[in-house]
Amino acid sequence: MYVKQISVFIENTPGRLADFTRLLGDHQIDLISLSIADTTTFGILRGIVKDYDRAVDVINQAGYTACLTDVLTIEVPDVPGALAKVLGILSESGVSIEYLYSFLRDGGKEAFIILRTEQIDKAYETLKHNHVRLLSQEEVCAL
Repeated sequence: MYVKQISVFIENTPGRLADFTRLLGDHQIDLISLSIADTTTFGILRGIVKDYDRAVDVINQAGYTACLTDVLTIEVPDVPGALAKVLGILSESGVSIEYLYSFLRDGGKEAFIILRTEQIDKAYETLKHNHVRLLSQEEVCAL
């Protein structure tokens, strides 16, 4: 139940992000989730889209550098401490998190978290064994 995430390197200059999102819009590519980490010279945009293969083709043809990464999407109760509990389960299993981000909060009921780890198989099995709900690509795209 891995989810494909696109990662795109974008120059950190005025208008570059607007140009990029316009490119996606012009090709009817909808960003379901979005996270940007930046430095002084460039940013890494990470996101989930429905048609990720087509998105990568469009993005690369436009001169950007894009790649796909497998991530996990989990659902946790939207209450204080819920994410800490899940992260504690992973930590106790020796799973290290590279990064994570929240992409949708369902009216205060559930929070959806995308996380990346080099130990994705171990993380998946650990979470599944501990009854943490993992969402499929289709489920994420339907939100």
